[in-house]
Amino acid sequence: MLPRLLVYTRTTAYRHDSIPAAVAALRAVGDFDVQHTEEPADLETPLDGYAAVVFLSTSGEVLTPPGRERLAAYVEAGGGFVGVHAAACTEYEWPYYGELLGAWFDRHPAYQPGKAVVEDRGHPATRHLPAVWDFTDEWYDFRSNPRGSVRVLVSADESSYEGGGMGDDHPLVWCREKGAGRVFYTALGHASEAYADPDFRAHLRGGVRWAARLD
Repeated sequence: MLPRLLVYTRTTAYRHDSIPAAVAALRAVGDFDVQHTEEPADLETPLDGYAAVVFLSTSGEVLTPPGRERLAAYVEAGGGFVGVHAAACTEYEWPYYGELLGAWFDRHPAYQPGKAVVEDRGHPATRHLPAVWDFTDEWYDFRSNPRGSVRVLVSADESSYEGGGMGDDHPLVWCREKGAGRVFYTALGHASEAYADPDFRAHLRGGVRWAARLD
């Protein structure tokens, strides 16, 4: 039996056109039984049957108070949590979520090519990547720098694109432990094209597998 993923894509703010392609990519990698939902009620039930919960370009306030309690309890007890791209634009009114994810989204420049520097290749999400990964995305800036509380895997080279706002130390992908659980976040994944990219698919697959303790 394949491990189950709960993939949540509810949005109450900006909605990414890439969400269908992103869900399809998670299904296509073949490692998981993907349960896709946009219903807050599905986060109000026990989550311990899932290997990981994935917030896939969610935005705004997307959980009810009971859903918040369930998600926090699930992660603290050992569940896996994965945030992709606009997951960092989510649940600004719930302090625990910012602590869980590591940082909240602040702003981004125009969608454009740039260079991502792979700092740590000893992780399933990055071990296949080149030292410098050419990618096209929105290059998110965050309200705070999570370095020191997370394991940074990839950072943005702001000299390679226009409009970066975090300076020389700009984490972009990271992981951490929260309670007994594991958390993985990637800021990449704005456009549908990303989810057809073999390197990005392997990146996403590796992050989910790590959070789910499958790798």
